[in-house]
Amino acid sequence: MQEHTSLTEKFKTLRPVLNEHARRLWAATEALALGRGGISAVAHATGLSRPTIYAGIPEIQTGTVAIPPKRAERVRRPGGGRTQRTTQDPTLLHDLEALVEPTTRGDPQSPLRWTCKSVRKLAAELQTQGHHVSPQLVSELLHAADYSLQGTRKTREGSQHPDRNAQFAHRNARVQAFQRRGQPVISVDAKKKELLGDFKNAGREWHPMGHPPDVRVYDFVDTALGKALPYGVYDIGANLGWVSVGVDHDTAAFAVATIRAWWHQMGAAMYPRAKALLITADSGGSNSVRTRRWKVELQRLADETGLRLAVSHFSPGTSKWNKIEHCMFCHITANWRGRPLLSREVIVSLMGSTTSTTGLRIHAALDAGHYPLGIKVSAAELAAICLERSAFHGEWNYTILPHKRPRTRREGVLRD
Repeated sequence: MQEHTSLTEKFKTLRPVLNEHARRLWAATEALALGRGGISAVAHATGLSRPTIYAGIPEIQTGTVAIPPKRAERVRRPGGGRTQRTTQDPTLLHDLEALVEPTTRGDPQSPLRWTCKSVRKLAAELQTQGHHVSPQLVSELLHAADYSLQGTRKTREGSQHPDRNAQFAHRNARVQAFQRRGQPVISVDAKKKELLGDFKNAGREWHPMGHPPDVRVYDFVDTALGKALPYGVYDIGANLGWVSVGVDHDTAAFAVATIRAWWHQMGAAMYPRAKALLITADSGGSNSVRTRRWKVELQRLADETGLRLAVSHFSPGTSKWNKIEHCMFCHITANWRGRPLLSREVIVSLMGSTTSTTGLRIHAALDAGHYPLGIKVSAAELAAICLERSAFHGEWNYTILPHKRPRTRREGVLRD
């Protein structure tokens, strides 16, 4: 027992500095020194196979130990080791790549085109084609051919408008002009709808070891709690935000109600001399370019506040550059990571306590108003909108004037 323990300790000490040839010779030397039963004892103590030890004994007994040259890169003799499977089976790699990339390197009707291409499924399909492979071998071949597990990457934006970059420049020029005059500029958008209840929320948070928060297995909507609909307003110049958490529907009326709440709770006090307000928004959703209700509700807000409401939409496919996305919403998501959103009060509290190192502060409030869907806008309501279109893409850039103020320029006509 002591000899076995001694051999194990020796081998653990020497193993990091021994190559395959040196390990074989050392094991054979120890086996010869132990005499009868030495091979079994060394194999059991070191984990080396008996054939390996047997192979080293003749070299020591005959004195034909080959001393490799300095810094030799090869340990085995030429031709030693197993023949590579790709050498034995020349079509293996080609057939494997045809399964992984069927539309570019193989048959477009590949049986695995519409399934998850795991190494087990790839190995099974190759076996049906007559190849003798295992999932481990498939994984090694894929890595050797510079394949790796990768997810999708968001780079395609769909069709790009010819004036995409020009709209960026035009909108930035309007923002700078408003800021030079001390007029407020805000970015608005709706955040993702959130399930209320003890549901899983992405991210991880610190908890005692082995005691993570318990949540439901399935993400079915709790009919008693429903969903929360956050809509945000981000003050670009002041780095302040406002979020209304709705409980009904994400409509244009709800979007403008959020802007109205921001103005009365924050904007009016911060900009007492404001004559105009610039709103930057996406081209879709409740604040869409095509939504008639959006413009009708903005007209009502302009009449209530007396502000000229200038609007600049992001061109289609460019909404990810909206300031509110990466200046406010990302911090909210990070603040409630790994926490179940148990109620609307929890969401409002988590949003209201969100801060950043750059000085971001957010105020949040619950909006229990009712915003029904499917409300039609009459022709009379359309005709009553005081809308001025910009010379550059008036469908994206326009200003809604309040009825209370005298109009000095020719009004545009809102088209369907």
